[in-house]
Amino acid sequence: MKSDNVKKGMQQAPHRSLFNALGYTKEELDRPLVGIVSSYNEIVPGHMNLDKIVNAVKMGVSMAGGTPIVFPAIAVCDGIAMGHIGMKYSLVTRDLIADSTEAMALAHQFDALVMVPNCDKNVPGLLMAAARINVPTIFVSGGPMLAGHVNGQKRSLSSMFEAVGAYAAGNITECEMCEFESKVCPTCGSCSGMYTANSMNCLTEVLGMGLPGNGTIPAVYSERIRLAKHAGMQVMELYRKNIRPRDIMTEDAILNALTVDMALGCSTNSMLHLPAIAHEIGMDFEIDFANGISEKTPNLCHLAPAGPTYMEDLNEAGGVYAVMNELNKKNLLHTDCMTVTGKTVGENIEGCVNRNPEVIRPIDHPYSETGGLAVLKGNIAPDGSVVKRSAVVPEMLVHEGPARVFECEEDAIEAIKGGKIVAGDVVVIRYEGPKGGPGMREMLNPTSAIAGMGLGSSVALITDGRFSGASRGASIGHVSPEAAVGGPIALIEEGDIIQIDIPNLSLNAKISDEELEARKAKWQPREPKVTTGYLARYAAMVTSGNRGAILEVKK
Repeated sequence: MKSDNVKKGMQQAPHRSLFNALGYTKEELDRPLVGIVSSYNEIVPGHMNLDKIVNAVKMGVSMAGGTPIVFPAIAVCDGIAMGHIGMKYSLVTRDLIADSTEAMALAHQFDALVMVPNCDKNVPGLLMAAARINVPTIFVSGGPMLAGHVNGQKRSLSSMFEAVGAYAAGNITECEMCEFESKVCPTCGSCSGMYTANSMNCLTEVLGMGLPGNGTIPAVYSERIRLAKHAGMQVMELYRKNIRPRDIMTEDAILNALTVDMALGCSTNSMLHLPAIAHEIGMDFEIDFANGISEKTPNLCHLAPAGPTYMEDLNEAGGVYAVMNELNKKNLLHTDCMTVTGKTVGENIEGCVNRNPEVIRPIDHPYSETGGLAVLKGNIAPDGSVVKRSAVVPEMLVHEGPARVFECEEDAIEAIKGGKIVAGDVVVIRYEGPKGGPGMREMLNPTSAIAGMGLGSSVALITDGRFSGASRGASIGHVSPEAAVGGPIALIEEGDIIQIDIPNLSLNAKISDEELEARKAKWQPREPKVTTGYLARYAAMVTSGNRGAILEVKK
């Protein structure tokens, strides 16, 4: 056992004395030590139930012959952090989570791990850590929130943000706003649409690191507690068989995740997190992979914000495995990949029935023949940009309009809510990238304001920042290179005509190469917005959005 390094032999007597101080018995120390990484806290709705999940995992581990030991991971609620300096601290926690989990697991020599995340950065951060540490590991998330109900319709957090825009435009009353506020988030859990948290929890199933239902069983269902017990038991089976994360998270598994991402219509943030996870297994992930996979992968789901269905509906329809089984009818998956079930992908999904063709379209009747995400390139984004194509209304798939340029998110929101943005405009928000932000803030407030004010089918938004999974419309993020390093988005001027052609994967400004070169010659780097603390260190090490905003030591 790996944990023998802290348990066995006379040299380890001091170590054992400290275990004695913790109350562990000899019988417990004779068993494998299983670290349970708990993201529980009292500030994130998706994490407030994780104490119950962790207790269930502990029971499962104990029943199967292991000794469970809990240690924490931090979490930021993206919704509460949205629209102010707090959002600078969202993406950057992914690396803090990965680093701190690596430190705890290796410092204490755990034999196996159970990761208990739920929301946006915890899932990819812990997947990154799992690949680094590479001891037998399984994931069990806290589960999605149930949808809210307002005026007889299912609603979610994106509805709330859009209601703010509708109120600013005078389209709803303060009383109606209060009703949204009290009803759109009715339970604990990760917010109920196909936002980033639920995207990554579903993709954890696809990667093979979570049991069936990990991404879709609602947080408040007792089935989630049973799942957690089974996860605790199953990690001991992984330990006995020595099945490790790098045996499971292979290049083929990453490509499976990208394929199912296209079918589900996941958050654009998956195009930050999948490259970062791939980096941990030594895979060179080019975001252009997305277009090749999208060309052959139909989009089967329109979950909120792209459509009127929610995670609870996907769960009832058969969940992630039902989606995978549809895709496998056209041989779109690598079915020989190992998973934490101890079986291959093909064995797992065999016979998984699509119970609701309105929620999961059959493979021969998709929403579209191409996938939910697209990578656009052009003279604004030579290294790429990302759009959730499945959440763009048809009339905005091709758009041309004047640039309305803003140097930060706050200025753009002020202009949108002040009625200064009109139909046809292309809002450009720059210096919000990984390095320039720093931290690559999500732009849910401006996209929601645009939608809430009735401009969602006539105004586009592009940024070197990123978008919440709750964003919809012609919202193009991750523009690379970012403005802070002199990317072409820094050279756009007010009134430049921007051409967006999503079907042809292009994003361009109607500016000659000579003019761009002249502007580039005059461009000067800006002083960093933050010069002290973690954000300053992060900005010094972070790479661009097209590389997953991974941290890299400069040589």
